[in-house]
Amino acid sequence: MRDEFRSGDRVEWSSHGGTARGEVIRKITSRTEAAGRTVAASAEAPQYLVRSDNGGEAVHKPEALRRRAGGRDT
Repeated sequence: MRDEFRSGDRVEWSSHGGTARGEVIRKITSRTEAAGRTVAASAEAPQYLVRSDNGGEAVHKPEALRRRAGGRDT
């Protein structure tokens, strides 16, 4: 079962330098341009635009993201 994330969820993922942390900005469910590249997402295969704590943006498939303790920032 695929994990669902919402805008504002705190997440982490593996990156070249170890573990990166950040926040989900939005769910992408159609082919679009995001974070400087073309994202081939669909309703059946969504991807997520995330902003890392250092300010960079990236797009990740849900299986690459892990929910951080504390869940959403409120």
